[in-house]
This record gives sequence, C-alpha cells and structure tokens, in this order.
Amino acid sequence: MASVRQIRRRIRSVENTAKITKAMSMIAASKMRRTQEAALRGRPYADLMQTMLSHLAAQTQDDEDHHPLLVERTRNNVGLVVISPDRGLTGGLNSNINRTAGQFVVDQQGAGVSVIAMGKKGRDFMVRTGQDVQAVFTDIPDRPGIDVVTPVARIVIESFTNEEVDAVFVAYADFVNTTQQNPTVVQLLPVVPAELEATQAVGYIYEPEERPVLDQLLPRYVEMQLYHYLLEGIASEQSARMVAMRNATDNANEMVDDLTLVMNKARQETITKELLDIVGGVAAVE
Repeated sequence: MASVRQIRRRIRSVENTAKITKAMSMIAASKMRRTQEAALRGRPYADLMQTMLSHLAAQTQDDEDHHPLLVERTRNNVGLVVISPDRGLTGGLNSNINRTAGQFVVDQQGAGVSVIAMGKKGRDFMVRTGQDVQAVFTDIPDRPGIDVVTPVARIVIESFTNEEVDAVFVAYADFVNTTQQNPTVVQLLPVVPAELEATQAVGYIYEPEERPVLDQLLPRYVEMQLYHYLLEGIASEQSARMVAMRNATDNANEMVDDLTLVMNKARQETITKELLDIVGGVAAVE
C-alpha cells in the first residue's frame, strides 16, 4: 500500500484537477446560454428559407430555366463541409462528428470526395485519414458573424457552378438540448426539391425576372444555411464541454473521497502498528 504522504500528494493533485474542470464547466456554461439562444433564434429563418427554396426547386418547369445551383447531376464528385470544434474536452462530440463524416465518405463509393474543414478537429481527422482537403478554416470565434462563412460559401458555390463537384453536403452537430447533440450530414446543393401535391404546384411570379432574383437569393441561401449549421455546431460544442467538465469534476470529487478513505485506513494501520511496537517494547522491558 502507498504511504500516507503519497496518498495525500495524490489527493492534492486530484483536487487541483477538480478545480480546473469546475472552472472550465462554469466558463462553458456561461458561453452555452448565448450560443444556444443564437442557434434557436436562427432556426425559424433557416427552416422557412429552406422550405421556400425546396418548393421553388420543385416547381421550376424547364431544364433550360434551371439556375445552376438547382441542377441535379450524376454524383461523380461530392463536396463535404465538415463543421467541428477547434478544441477538445467535449466528451464524445468530436469523435461522433468525425465518425459520421468518415462514414459518409465511405458510403460515397465510386465518387470522389473533396473536403472543406471548418474546425481543427475535423481537419485533423480528414488529414489523418488521407482525404482530399481543399480548404481549412480554423480559430472560429464563439460568437461568429456572417462574414465567417462567406469565404466558405464562395468556394462551395464556385465548385458547384464550375461542375468540380456535383453535390455539396455539410456534416455538423445538430443541437437538440444540453445533453444531446446529433451529428448529421445534410445536403446543401443542389437544393432538394420538395414533394408537392398537384394542388401545391401553383408556380411563382418573378419580378423583374426569374434569373436575377435567383442570382441574389440562392447565394444568400447558401450563406445562411452554412451560418445556421455553424451556430448549431457551436451550441453543441459548448453544451458538450459543459457536461463533460461537470462529469469530470464529479468524478474527481468521488476519487478524492475514495483516496481520503484509503489514506485514513493507511494512517490507522500506521498508528496501530506503532502502538503494537510500543506495547511490545514495554512487554519486553517488563
């Protein structure tokens, strides 16, 4: 058994670790509220915009009238935007995102996959597994502006318009609640047409014309969807980190209790042994 001094030193070490994890949990909790509010506030706009664009894609009549960002093509090459945290200490969130993105790459049998990584953890995984990483964006702030995703949207639109990729997907962590974040992959381009009934296919009237309207609307759609996915990912990151650090603090405190019990037993054994030595010495003298 370890000595009392060794156990006491280990208790101090674990207590210091508990202080650090508690501080990190409190910091993540303070950030978590803001990031959750930002993600939840953006959902109605993103959902309605996606619904409108999917209806629009379903009601375009002639192939020659299709906007380039609405054209369905055979998927010979696929683009994947991976949104992941820059830092660890988020429990299983990073590994779950990477696993989901990796499985998507595996499922694209026969199609080349080019990757745009937003976040160091996703970048490291894609580089480590030998994927074709076209661009990397790291050091994303906890409260990003729309300008953060503008260069990503530009690369995505140019790649799809130039037919370098035939479809673009996004892998990110969908925020559900504080304890649940679901890594998922969604299609960004081309816009998935909605399944409309005959009575719903009423068409749209464009003013002045269809193409100028779509030229302004579709790039903004790509930007807003990427921005929304990024907000969901940041909210998931802070929630996962808060829960992970809270669990680490609880585990450290339990370890301190166990080590304290072991230390008390060791001290008791030491005292008992010393008493026996004293009693034995007295008996020997008598």
